[in-house]
Amino acid sequence: MNESDRIAELAQRLGALLPEGVSEARADLEKNFKAVLGSWFEKMDLVTREEFDVQTAVLAKTRARLEAIEKRLDSHDASSS
Repeated sequence: MNESDRIAELAQRLGALLPEGVSEARADLEKNFKAVLGSWFEKMDLVTREEFDVQTAVLAKTRARLEAIEKRLDSHDASSS
């Protein structure tokens, strides 16, 4: 489910919470909920789970490379002393 679908689902859930008397306005309110929620999430500068997972993998690879370099430097320093 993409972000747009999630926002639409959340707006629909909010619309379902409205009292029976405003059922005629429910579609308009849901549209407004979608706009407000979309704007709010956009301002939060969130990333998708996929982007997060990719960056986590990049960080893990970078950390492993850094540890390997540190070990090489430590062994070089030990042999130089």
